[in-house]
Amino acid sequence: MAAKQTKSAATARHYDTVLAPVITEKSTVLSEHNKVVFKVADDASKDEIAAAVEALFKVQVTKVNTLVQKGKTKRFRGIKGRRKDVKKAIVTLAEGQSIDVTTGL
Repeated sequence: MAAKQTKSAATARHYDTVLAPVITEKSTVLSEHNKVVFKVADDASKDEIAAAVEALFKVQVTKVNTLVQKGKTKRFRGIKGRRKDVKKAIVTLAEGQSIDVTTGL
């Protein structure tokens, strides 16, 4: 009984780790090389990201690269504000595997 509870808690954490796919021109070019880009939680480690992608999309991950995009300072109606920092993960998949990010989960 306890094993099921830890499994569901881990699955919930997987959904909290991978927030959204990044769909840009650069990420589309990377998809030709078996790489997919995701927005991830700020506190997520590379191992957690790999486990979450493997569990959610049923694929095999070979490598994870992460970066933190710093938020820009912008003005809105004369008031200075700042966008949030965003952590991204570039996930390399095993040969022959792919994720279609346009369909969703």
